[in-house]
Amino acid sequence: MSSALIKRKRPTTAKATIVGWRRILTRFWPEVRKEKFLLTLAWVGLLGEILAQLLEPWPLKLIFDHIIVPESTALPLPIPFLNDIPELWLLTVLTAAIVLATALKAGASYMSLVSLSIASSRIIAKIRAQLYGHLQRLSLSFHSKARSGDLITRIINDIDRLREVIITAAVPLIVNTLTLVSMVAVMFWMNAQLALIGLLVFPLFIFTATKLTKQIHQVARQQRKREGAMAATASEAINAIKVVQALSLEGMLEGMFATDNTKSLEDVARTQQLSAGLQRTVEILVAVATAVVLWRGVQLVTTGGATPGDLLVFMTYLKTSFRPTKQLAKHMAQIAKATASGERIIDILDTVPEIRDVRGAIDSPRLAGQVSFRNVVFGYEPSKRILHGLSFEAKPGQRIALVGPSGGGKSTLVSLLLRLYDPIEGNILIDGHDLREYKVESLRRQVSIVLQDSVLFAVSVRDNIAYGALGATDAEIEAAAKLANAHDFIMALPDGYDTLMGERGATLSGGQRQRIAIARAAVRKATIAILDEPTVGLDNENDQAVSEALERLTKGCTTFLITHNLQGAVSADQILYLEQGRILEQGTHAELMRLGQRYAALYQIQSAISNSGGSSVPYAECC
Repeated sequence: MSSALIKRKRPTTAKATIVGWRRILTRFWPEVRKEKFLLTLAWVGLLGEILAQLLEPWPLKLIFDHIIVPESTALPLPIPFLNDIPELWLLTVLTAAIVLATALKAGASYMSLVSLSIASSRIIAKIRAQLYGHLQRLSLSFHSKARSGDLITRIINDIDRLREVIITAAVPLIVNTLTLVSMVAVMFWMNAQLALIGLLVFPLFIFTATKLTKQIHQVARQQRKREGAMAATASEAINAIKVVQALSLEGMLEGMFATDNTKSLEDVARTQQLSAGLQRTVEILVAVATAVVLWRGVQLVTTGGATPGDLLVFMTYLKTSFRPTKQLAKHMAQIAKATASGERIIDILDTVPEIRDVRGAIDSPRLAGQVSFRNVVFGYEPSKRILHGLSFEAKPGQRIALVGPSGGGKSTLVSLLLRLYDPIEGNILIDGHDLREYKVESLRRQVSIVLQDSVLFAVSVRDNIAYGALGATDAEIEAAAKLANAHDFIMALPDGYDTLMGERGATLSGGQRQRIAIARAAVRKATIAILDEPTVGLDNENDQAVSEALERLTKGCTTFLITHNLQGAVSADQILYLEQGRILEQGTHAELMRLGQRYAALYQIQSAISNSGGSSVPYAECC
């Protein structure tokens, strides 16, 4: 896994969730700031909701103290004219006030929830787009180590969890916490003695919550990792379902998935167990505090130290203020999971692409196609080098054949030319300039590629071809298809160029897929072409059609052809014979045949097999 994805040391105390959310908010503050109007509305709604909750029990106090059990110790009504109206009218006003306070709370809550929901959805959408775009720009070295299923989980599930928790857990927790602080302040104003009694259980609650929320956070992170592993296993199996079924790997992969699934469910159960334990502990502590406050409060009422209405308001506040503590376990479990998801997203966004535009890089001009490798050394791992001091030069319009046994470094060589990787040592020059002097995207736009297994996308044929040069006209697309010998079979499809492809072009034959891939390369009108075993696995008819298309595609281009079939290398201007990352032989076909070494021996063997009625075979199979 990329170093950015290796588990970094994180806080293991109860502050882990707070630290995680501070990191998330800091990282995404630019996106949050853009929604300040909606977020301000949400905060106004939150404050209105809290104010309504503070006012809600007071009409009941007045009803008790001035209507049900009038006390001589009760203060006059706060609104003077209410002291002079009949009790029935007073009761009507006070009951209406209860409805009004509830309506105010509901309206404020609605405004807060809707504003925050819209703002969070916009913010999350921007984060998801940012994450997706960043993933596409990360280097191949990252993607070769990461698992696609885990990355998809981060884009879809982890992002969704952030949005969901903001609405279902974070907002209620903020409301309840602010309500708690407000009500405790009012309780001290009303009766400091009862307030202190009610708060005696808080130290014990904090100790319990600290211990359990720490465990909840740790289990939540582990569960997200297991979900990523399950997604990766499922994605790999589905993408390679043909191989899975052919090798009868269903049982083995089901076992791997079942193991991760079971452990994930165990983590879910453990989280629920911890949350339930915290909730039950809180309920007991709340009951103890309520009982003690009620015991002392009744004594104060009977001795005239407080009115029944005072005790009613105080008990209402006490129960309401403890509500966040009852829900804290549930909210903390959800927030801990969201924190883990947010940190996983940031881990990706903080990964710096190894291949990126250097400072001062310029857009590549139209290239002539002169390519020079100068003592190029490369390895996917610094300690395991694959290419050792490669040096050669290709002139504009030349055809360079790369031959030799599998694993010799041929595909790696052209990957360096595309700047999918950078050399450890040495330089690669195009038209006399180092590749790194050009912006990556502008350089790659001038290179056409046709691979052995060219990937088509699940869009129309027209779009698949246009992906070679975004913005290509219909006329350019059809011209490219004709060059690739693809126009006739495309027109025979149900909707012609608008026919939708199955995933990876599964609805077409191998030869048809290759010809659409050639059309996609042709529409780019590049000056450099890379062909990686483009005719392997095709029957004679398709082989001929594809070969003709490739000849037209590469006319005038500097072409790099990777092939095991040496018949295809005969006409090359240069042949590079690579083995174990070194160029062992270099020259034209005639020169290498006169040399009489590896290339000549391999060519003679393949020719003998072909003349005997067989097909030419790769080096590894015949030598």
